Amino acid sequence: MFPTSKKEVEALGWDYIDVILFTGDAFVDHPSFGTACIARWLQHFGYRVAVVPQPNWRDDLRDFKKLGAPRLYFGVNAGAMDSMVNHYTAGKRLRHDDAYTPEGKAGQRPDYAVSVYTNILKEIYPDVPVVIGGVEASLRRLTHYDYWKDELVPSILKWCRADYLCYGMGEKPMLELTRAIEAQRNIHEIHKIPQIAFLMSGKWKVKDPLVLHSFEECKKDKKAFAENFHLIETHANMMHPATIIEPVGNGYVQINPPYSPSTTEEMDSFWDLPFTKLPHPRYKGKRIPAYDMIKDSIITHRGCFGGCNFCTIAAHQGKFIQSRSQASILAEVKKLAKMPGFAGNISDLGAPTANMYGMRGKNPALCDRCRRKSCLFPAPCPNMNRSHKQILEL
Repeated sequence: MFPTSKKEVEALGWDYIDVILFTGDAFVDHPSFGTACIARWLQHFGYRVAVVPQPNWRDDLRDFKKLGAPRLYFGVNAGAMDSMVNHYTAGKRLRHDDAYTPEGKAGQRPDYAVSVYTNILKEIYPDVPVVIGGVEASLRRLTHYDYWKDELVPSILKWCRADYLCYGMGEKPMLELTRAIEAQRNIHEIHKIPQIAFLMSGKWKVKDPLVLHSFEECKKDKKAFAENFHLIETHANMMHPATIIEPVGNGYVQINPPYSPSTTEEMDSFWDLPFTKLPHPRYKGKRIPAYDMIKDSIITHRGCFGGCNFCTIAAHQGKFIQSRSQASILAEVKKLAKMPGFAGNISDLGAPTANMYGMRGKNPALCDRCRRKSCLFPAPCPNMNRSHKQILEL
């Protein structure tokens, strides 16, 4: 289990920590929780990772100081949900519970948690890089409408002091970024890493970017914002999108294109890690409602080609389905069956898009050129293999 306190670090005999991850959720060592996925992936490559779940931002900030500075960087996420969605209903009423906190207790993370955590860390450790990620950071990476403020706001990189933003599913970019920081690569090399974003001053130098309307233009003209959103959505659903530049203030936000969709072998490697599938021992048996929901669940794939207007799955996981092998899934089932308290029933085999397992384009070359947002609307794409054979066999 990953250490969450100084005493636990000392018990491991560590004299340094490579990466310290701060999260707005309770820490559950399960592949349904992003913090665990990144921690296990970095650990697999030899890095020492510690986790600080739900740090107290209201007191003397001892939670932010207790482990000291890491050798490489701090990682920050708000948890499995945007902290504002977690805190408030659509009617802007404060929720009185939190499924990602022991005993469902509300109020254990701040509003706009990524920015709050990051700015505190930068006040205490101004020279240590901070990398932000997760749903809150990813979906706020460019100019966006903030429902709770009822206004357009700039990229989260403009209002928090993070050095880098890792968007989407983070195993590949986080590993490459970790290696780059460890090797002390220069800023120009780091800025070439796929699937990261950063804020720069001056004029961009990247070749052939997609340049959006500036934040200031979007504030003045709703059509400019609509055009931006259309372009962002289009490129989010392409196999080979352009580098995106959005001017803001005296500088710009640069969004590097993502890595290619993960292969089956890569997907298997993400799950072939020693997850305990249990909450951290620090909780001493306290109930975490979100864990109860997924403890007997098996994730089979990532991505969604539905393209629904109300949904952000494709913006975070991509349009192209990335499936695990049947052997990998069955190995996890056998491991689950040996878990203490397993009642004999698997709650579900699935993902955000449960019945798309194993589906992909018949001709990959056509997918490479495709600019469609949805493979299903307004009519199913004739190149899409929509057979349910693989999921039925599973």
